[in-house]
Amino acid sequence: MKEKRNLIIAGLIIGLISVGLVKAGNPANMGFCIACFLRDIAGGVGLHRAAIVQYVRPEIIGLVLGAFAVSLVKKEFMPRGGSSPVLRFVLGFIVMVGALMFLGCPLRMVLRIAGGDLNAVVGLVGFAAGIAVGVFFLNQGFSLKRTYSLPKVEGMAFPALNVGLLLLAVFGTGLLLFSESGPGSQHAPLAIALIAGLVVGALAQRTRLCMVGGIRDLLLFKDWTLLSGFLAILVAAAVGNMLLGGFNLGFANQPVAHTDGLWNFLGMATAGFGSVLLGGCPLRQLILAGEGNSDSAVAVLGMIVGAAFCHNFGLASSGTGSTANGHIAVVLALVVLVVIAVTNTAKAAQNAKVSSSQGK
Repeated sequence: MKEKRNLIIAGLIIGLISVGLVKAGNPANMGFCIACFLRDIAGGVGLHRAAIVQYVRPEIIGLVLGAFAVSLVKKEFMPRGGSSPVLRFVLGFIVMVGALMFLGCPLRMVLRIAGGDLNAVVGLVGFAAGIAVGVFFLNQGFSLKRTYSLPKVEGMAFPALNVGLLLLAVFGTGLLLFSESGPGSQHAPLAIALIAGLVVGALAQRTRLCMVGGIRDLLLFKDWTLLSGFLAILVAAAVGNMLLGGFNLGFANQPVAHTDGLWNFLGMATAGFGSVLLGGCPLRQLILAGEGNSDSAVAVLGMIVGAAFCHNFGLASSGTGSTANGHIAVVLALVVLVVIAVTNTAKAAQNAKVSSSQGK
């Protein structure tokens, strides 16, 4: 009961902070979006050439450093990794392909719904469907193998990378790229964005907030605990949007969104399926990376490279719709996910069989 209460309180705070970030300058319905912000960072450091989405987002840096600081204080900083790192990189890449087809991560999907965007409801159905497929493979024994304890310096590498990125954003702006128009040009002041990220990172670390985990637990155990945090985000953000005039119910004329229902569905199905195999949504991967999990850090790096690839090769959607290249990429991504799921499920079953025979 205490866990659910804490999740609801954290969700209400995060929902209000998200609305506040939009009021402070972030794009509408984009107080937080892990996929969009990682894409902007990739552009800001020159990894892709899409001029309208280039900006080093302090919210991402804050999320990682907030989780890192709290995990140190609570003695939960536990460097670990070594669980199929290349596959995790590929899965992170694929999750980003799906998210940029939809134009948002699971957190932004909730914020879009809170702003009245019904296209995000279609995405939510796809997201749940992708998670359901992933849960099927979990029930069959899917595994990316165990993790191992690592030296502290390994776990600190990713937070240190974010400190370096923050220093670059503050003192090395001449080395970075900044959008002059489009979503990348719309942002809250650096200090406000960083503080918001630190607060949300700390809250997410303490509550284990994860949209994928919430739907997974609901499907596996009929447990609403984790999902209650996102329901609280939805309620708080919806109320905030209504009070500030940011609520627009419908499919058309939604900010940084398109109305192609099939590809909204399939994009989020891809993101959901891939996130289940990774063990958490993009937000959860960032928080785990802040706690010292190098496997999650590798997944996040895969997302950054995936974002750059999507914009360099015309896979990402825009407000005008999805692309033919993006359609091909999502279909291929789903095929690759099935291959990864099947092969790692078969290996798990084989290993279990060998262990059982040895036990006899």
